[in-house]
Amino acid sequence: MTSPSTVSDTRHGDPATDPPAPGPGTARQRGRQPRPGRAGVLAIFLTPALVLFLLLVVAPILVASYASLYKWNGFGLPENFIGLDNYTRAFQDPTFRGDLWRGLVLVLLSVVVQLPAALALAMLLNQPLRGRAAYRLIFFAPYVLSEVTTAVLFDLVFSPNRGLGDAIATWLSADAGAVFADPDTVLYAVFLVVSWKYFGLYMMLFLAARQGIPKELSEAAVTDGATAWQAFRHVTLPLLGPTIRISVFLSVIGTIQLFDMVWVLTRGGPIHSSETMAVTMYEYGFRRFEVGYASAISIVMFLLSLVFALFYQRIVLRRDTAGAITNQGGQR
Repeated sequence: MTSPSTVSDTRHGDPATDPPAPGPGTARQRGRQPRPGRAGVLAIFLTPALVLFLLLVVAPILVASYASLYKWNGFGLPENFIGLDNYTRAFQDPTFRGDLWRGLVLVLLSVVVQLPAALALAMLLNQPLRGRAAYRLIFFAPYVLSEVTTAVLFDLVFSPNRGLGDAIATWLSADAGAVFADPDTVLYAVFLVVSWKYFGLYMMLFLAARQGIPKELSEAAVTDGATAWQAFRHVTLPLLGPTIRISVFLSVIGTIQLFDMVWVLTRGGPIHSSETMAVTMYEYGFRRFEVGYASAISIVMFLLSLVFALFYQRIVLRRDTAGAITNQGGQR
């Protein structure tokens, strides 16, 4: 006859020799799939974007840099190596030097005329006006149009003998079609078309930034005795600084790369009076088949944009980027 302790040991086994039964935590761990580490997650999400960046940005820059060292018509492989002669030719070319000057004029006009006007209209449309939503839509609508559509529209408006602008100018005893045919006015006419296209974008940027500023700050300034202009000058305008600086950056980079509207409106004429670097690059690359020289112009455009971007970020946007990094670190 066995003792109760012996029966209990036989039924439940020896705890010292039997393996432990799997608990609920062990079962969940066995059913869980291994997760990729942080490096694996970054690789999964960054690889497609990195591949596209290499194929669509880095590779064309390298190819253009290589082609700019050759006298090449674009057919076959480049063989006639000429070193930096294409770059020397560009800076000795009066047309290309004129492109640099005209680009500088357009940049100054954008910064001095277009952006302040967009800022003023944004401040006006921030007031409680009747129908201000419709006004915002009307001023922003041109930005939705493509550059080619905008250029074709203005070409029709100022077309001699059949355009609306020409009809109004005839009624006023003027010549509207001459603005794109006169070397003295064509660049300013192109600037007006560009401003009409992008004016709404900068207006909406300023308006969104203004609506992000608490009204209590301006009200407190007015309560302390400041006028409306003083409140705007010393309270609103400094808080709009990051948006203004970004708008200047976008305006300069866009002006350096301006092509579509100029090509459709004037093709750079008359006598190169409205030509930009991008138009000159297209002219030599796709119409004269001097691909090596056109590649050199494209590299100059790239270097100008790169140097300006690095300088602007280092000097002008330093406080903005430092504040963004600090805020992200605090949120973590």
